[in-house]
Amino acid sequence: MTSSAEQSAVPTALPRNVAARVGAWAAAVGVGSIVAIFVTPMLWLLYGGVYTFFMAVSGLVAIVAGHVGRIRGKRMGGRDRGLALLAIVTGWLLLFCVLVIVVTYFGLAVGLAALS
Repeated sequence: MTSSAEQSAVPTALPRNVAARVGAWAAAVGVGSIVAIFVTPMLWLLYGGVYTFFMAVSGLVAIVAGHVGRIRGKRMGGRDRGLALLAIVTGWLLLFCVLVIVVTYFGLAVGLAALS
């Protein structure tokens, strides 16, 4: 039999804030899409809509998961609340970038249509 002193010496795993980590990964995927746009300009011409769609979805997932992570972090004593906040901020920046890309694309399309 083990004594209570030996049982308390065994480290217990702290609960993880999975939502905050999901939000951070979604934000990282969205930022990776921005990097892919600048690294592969020829593929941007072919698959720009796909990159923009993934950025929008990643931003939305990061925002939602970040907010859930902040709530869970408050219940868990502050665990990963900063990571969740990073996911929220990055998610909103991703959605702003998507808005800029879409407005730019339509502005270029209208400008080219006016020239012809």
